[in-house]
Amino acid sequence: MIQRLFLALLLCVSLLAAPALAVAPDEVLDDPVLEGRARALSAGLRCMVCQNQSIDDSDAPLAKDLRVLVRERLVAGDSDEQVIDYLVSRYGEFVLLKPRFAWHTIVLWAAGPVALIAGLIAIVAALRKRARNRAAANNVSAPKLTAEEERRLQALLDKAD
Repeated sequence: MIQRLFLALLLCVSLLAAPALAVAPDEVLDDPVLEGRARALSAGLRCMVCQNQSIDDSDAPLAKDLRVLVRERLVAGDSDEQVIDYLVSRYGEFVLLKPRFAWHTIVLWAAGPVALIAGLIAIVAALRKRARNRAAANNVSAPKLTAEEERRLQALLDKAD
């Protein structure tokens, strides 16, 4: 039992450490300030192969090339914005995990809030419709019997007794 628990714990720890293995030791810059900037930039750049991972987390060869390119640009003296602009000019806005807020990306930014508002409106409309249907069902009463129908009903009830 303890051995299984130890193996499960070891597996969990190894899975948590997996993203840290993406950046190879030969990629790490000697200057800790530049390396910190490179890591910050890499965390916001999309791996073009994995697509939902940053290049910092990806083991794909293209991600490694992009990490090296980011570090080369930083060593050459580029600012963070210049590095981002260079990568966007080369690969397009898709390389950014979080797209810039601009007129051509307004649909991306507006889609989430619009979908949320539309969903809330649909829920409110459905609840109102359900409440109206319940109220209408409670207000419906059986139609009144005519005098002839009441006499026939009474005759049937008397006959049953």
